Amino acid sequence: MATTPSKAWTFTAGLLSLTQTTTHPPRAGEVKSVFTTPHILVKINACALNPVDIQIMNLPSWRLPGSNSKPKTCVCDFSGTVITGGRTELKRGDEVFGMTIKPFEETGGALAEVAQFNMAHSVAVKKPREWSHEKAAGVCLVWLTAKSCIESVAKFVDATASKRVAVLGGSSATGMYTVMLAKQRGWNVVTTSSGRNREFCTETLKVDEHVDYTKQKVRAAVQKFAPDAVIDCVGGTECVGLPSSKRYVSIVGDKTGRSSMGGPATYYDFLGPFALYHATMQWVRWARGQYGYGESYDIILLGMKKEWLEEAKSTLSPDDIVVDSVFAFEDAKKAFERLNTGRARGKVVIKISDTGLSGTA
Repeated sequence: MATTPSKAWTFTAGLLSLTQTTTHPPRAGEVKSVFTTPHILVKINACALNPVDIQIMNLPSWRLPGSNSKPKTCVCDFSGTVITGGRTELKRGDEVFGMTIKPFEETGGALAEVAQFNMAHSVAVKKPREWSHEKAAGVCLVWLTAKSCIESVAKFVDATASKRVAVLGGSSATGMYTVMLAKQRGWNVVTTSSGRNREFCTETLKVDEHVDYTKQKVRAAVQKFAPDAVIDCVGGTECVGLPSSKRYVSIVGDKTGRSSMGGPATYYDFLGPFALYHATMQWVRWARGQYGYGESYDIILLGMKKEWLEEAKSTLSPDDIVVDSVFAFEDAKKAFERLNTGRARGKVVIKISDTGLSGTA
């Protein structure tokens, strides 16, 4: 198979192994013939970082004997220009944004000049003209996660007269879209963040109440609001089991660190006494909720729904998409350092190219 050399950042095992190198994605004319499932080949203009990108690189399985020790591409979220749409409806020259859940597949990660995405586990739609690539790159994963959270609690909140929801971590990339979608439904929202993000939450996101987790007792303050449901975007157990809550969903689980995998995977994390305890307690809460003993509980994964991305295009203005910082391709490690501080408000983005397809095979 003929290939086109592409600059990319790859890893072998762990974030510390991240290295700039060259990958060899297929040429445009070979995408249909080489792959049996729909693939697209994309010139990446920008990608956005998420904690899951670090968590994928840090998976212990990469260090096990017999695991894939070859350099692997990384980063899920992207915006770029289609080189070839393969067997999809996308055409050469279409500007798109989307994400993949398997960036580690061969030449399948977004932190590269060119990437090929298997559409069996990726989603992409055409980018609105008014969105820059840097803005568009930061939408997909967090928007789909926020939509999944809202849909997961909707029947519990809509069935009440008060329509109150707590969003833990409202200034986070996922939290801000969750708040936005909740307010669009007419729900009353309390959110948590540090004091420095209070004005953003109250003035920009228009939350009804704000809790500064650095100065207030979070559980007591949120309980006073009496939410009908709790959406956790940060991890931990501080607001589990509030008397007023009918539904509790988390995108993280009980853990609060950024280095290890969160989400539904924590149900099965039995490595070490603390992980075993939290995994057990998560299962206990889920089972109690299933049988009507206390609030309904779950740890959820985003829904890869194309129609939800189309909704984002008609819902979000460029001003609604918050970018914390933009780094050059060569400064990818600095971008990951910024993400790891936990202080980014909005998306950490890496700009890869600002040109079209000129000279691209």
